[in-house]
Amino acid sequence: MTNLVPPHGSKHLKTLTIEGKELEAEKFKADSLPKVYCSSREFGDVIMLGIGGFTPLDGFMNKDDWQSVCDNMVMTNGIFWPIPITLSSDDEAINVDDEISIVYEKNNEIIATMVISEKYTIDKIHECNKVFKTTDTEHPGVALVMAQGKYNLAGKIKVFTNGGFPSKYGDLYMTPSETRAYFDEKGWSSIAAFQTRNPMHRSHEYLAKIAIEICDGVMIHSTLGELKPGDIPAEVRSKAISALLENYFVDNTVLQSGYPLDMRYAGPREALLHALFRQNYGCSHLIVGRDHAGVGDFYGPFDAHNIFDEIQNGLITQPLKIDWTFWCNKCAGMSSMKTCPHGHEDRLLLSGSKLRQLLSEDLDVPDNFSRPEVLEILRQYYAGLKDDEKIKVEVKGHSAK
Repeated sequence: MTNLVPPHGSKHLKTLTIEGKELEAEKFKADSLPKVYCSSREFGDVIMLGIGGFTPLDGFMNKDDWQSVCDNMVMTNGIFWPIPITLSSDDEAINVDDEISIVYEKNNEIIATMVISEKYTIDKIHECNKVFKTTDTEHPGVALVMAQGKYNLAGKIKVFTNGGFPSKYGDLYMTPSETRAYFDEKGWSSIAAFQTRNPMHRSHEYLAKIAIEICDGVMIHSTLGELKPGDIPAEVRSKAISALLENYFVDNTVLQSGYPLDMRYAGPREALLHALFRQNYGCSHLIVGRDHAGVGDFYGPFDAHNIFDEIQNGLITQPLKIDWTFWCNKCAGMSSMKTCPHGHEDRLLLSGSKLRQLLSEDLDVPDNFSRPEVLEILRQYYAGLKDDEKIKVEVKGHSAK
């Protein structure tokens, strides 16, 4: 056994998925219970609670924890937590001590049961200001909070399902216990997680290779939940990343896997959440590059770096803060602001948004922006889209159809 980081706030993973006779009995009872329909974001949270990704939580937060997390990024028991994990409803008939079934609104599947320990209202404006640093509903995370039900429902949950992720994604989908077993088998103890919702271009490749130089391995960890319009589906992303790994990485240095959450696009606070649940997956570090988990112009490019300096403790998994990276023609390779002495005219700045813009408009992608094997896969994907499916891609300083 290797010396992996412990789960967050606990000696052991807290998995809330039930099995066997307990599952059979709970499913039988669930059909007759009042139903609360959950959003895609809440669905992902339920699955993460089920697999131990949100250790040490045992369900959805009560009002005191909601308030403390919003204001201080810590729960009332003193455990660090940067973003509220909540379930909402408009149902006036549901009361404290009621037992409910949680139903995924997308497919009407009962995914969990919960005994209501508290029913409360929140100040949505306050949550958005604290978590997202804005109340602008153009921000997708803000829009989701503002669209939540009138009440939050707190309580411990019992999870029935894996959400269909293993059947849809196969070996790409891994639980925290599975990644920990993989790292043990490989003999890795220092692992850097690379968070992505994009196919990997040259900057991403460079970040991963920097981490490989100083850690035993890297886990490229893709979100498999719902994304915002214009983002590239997980299946396409995975295929493109696989092509990159097969052609440009040393064997047995990288694990590609995925997790079931939707992006919240909460920038700095989401970077902290990403580090927290990567600790549960067994990672000692999180690669934090430019504009981590950001959207539009809502955050500064390195706000996600700075927030790690503002928290006093509570996270074992640490950030690998890496400056703006780019291709430099004079350096004849990938560089960063810390290593390249040349001017902007020699630099090719890279971003996932810019790559999506070029591909969606069928424009030429500059040399050294992305590997040819990756571009071939992405061009095939965009060629298969109808014109009305080519969602407008927003790029800082640019607009693309």
